[in-house]
Amino acid sequence: MALKPTVYKFNIALSDLNRSHFDTLNLTVAKHPSENDERMMTRVLAYCLNAQPQLSFGAGLNDVEAPSINVMTLDDQMALWVDVGEPAFERIKKATRKAQQVKIYSFNSKSDVWWEQGQMKFNQLPLEVVRFNWDEIQTLAGMVERTMEMSVTISGNSAYFATANGECEIHWEILQETE
Repeated sequence: MALKPTVYKFNIALSDLNRSHFDTLNLTVAKHPSENDERMMTRVLAYCLNAQPQLSFGAGLNDVEAPSINVMTLDDQMALWVDVGEPAFERIKKATRKAQQVKIYSFNSKSDVWWEQGQMKFNQLPLEVVRFNWDEIQTLAGMVERTMEMSVTISGNSAYFATANGECEIHWEILQETE
């Protein structure tokens, strides 16, 4: 019998000062049985960084051909493809053909090695690559509860999380930007 995903509910007061975007997000997140809390919370952070109408979580780990997060237009075109982790070059190359905009949010302890090995190839593609601080992602993951209320304030290259279980700040580095 296959294991079922665990459902998490997040009520987020979002203040994105970079984009002047302020919102209340009520997210239901299905955590795949093979997914850890760090990856799930990186998906939540990526969602906050890209918050907009029509933004939704993709099939993720259930479908290797689908993005972690996406935006579909009304005529069923993919406007945004977001991958979380350290995806293979071929996967992202395909994504750049399917979507108008592609973003990768890398967070793992192996992120440096992944970027060193793939940077030359990724630089050929029109995409944005962001690397989160692994230790800070682990701190955020340590605060996870099945139902959470939190505030997220995004300013510059950091996001400040305030929850009932504590506070933390996640910093990131932009490794590649689209022109």
